[in-house]
Amino acid sequence: MSANSADSAPGRLAEVRSRIAIAESAAGRPAGSVKLIAVSKTFESEEILPVIQAGQRVFGENRVQEAKGKWPGLRGGFPDLELHLIGPLQSNKVSDAVALFDAIHTVDRDKIAAGLAAEILKQGRALRLFVQVNTGAEPQKAGVLAEDVDAFVGRCRDVHRLIVNGLMCIPPVDQAPAPHFALLAKIAQRLDLPSLSMGMSSDYEAAIAFGATHVRVGSAIFGSRS
Repeated sequence: MSANSADSAPGRLAEVRSRIAIAESAAGRPAGSVKLIAVSKTFESEEILPVIQAGQRVFGENRVQEAKGKWPGLRGGFPDLELHLIGPLQSNKVSDAVALFDAIHTVDRDKIAAGLAAEILKQGRALRLFVQVNTGAEPQKAGVLAEDVDAFVGRCRDVHRLIVNGLMCIPPVDQAPAPHFALLAKIAQRLDLPSLSMGMSSDYEAAIAFGATHVRVGSAIFGSRS
């Protein structure tokens, strides 16, 4: 069986890339306008390496501590890798996160915004920042409520002096994702934010139709997690 067979990670990566290209075209969007984030959480370095070797350069992790254990070594051989934090950020992990990640998708409270501002200044790093929006108002889920996004983004800009690049959402699992993607796109347009992080393995094509600039795809590339 070849390394790029359909049931290998590189083979599945090729399939996802093809489907993204088709979705871009169907939405009347330029080829390459959507950035694929390969979500490598829970997978070890030896499982990630074939995907890097197949040309993927942008990866997403949920936990700072887990990423610290894997990515410095992988980056040694591939300095052009880009790493995105797509899971909740704890205030005591902000310093490590700023040092390790190139983008953070889960800014959702003032304490985190203030910590990021201080560490970005201290470390001299330029990170792309996304505000996470709890579009389904789910009590167990992180994120700013839709009605509070304008005020929070305003504080990020004016109080914390952060450059906010976009918004991120994770629709409720028991609801159709399209209305949540539409809502996020509407808020981003109102706030003049260019980036939309939305869409995962089960719904990334729908997210592209609603303007996603970043899709976070894990199991469709790496297979099911144990």
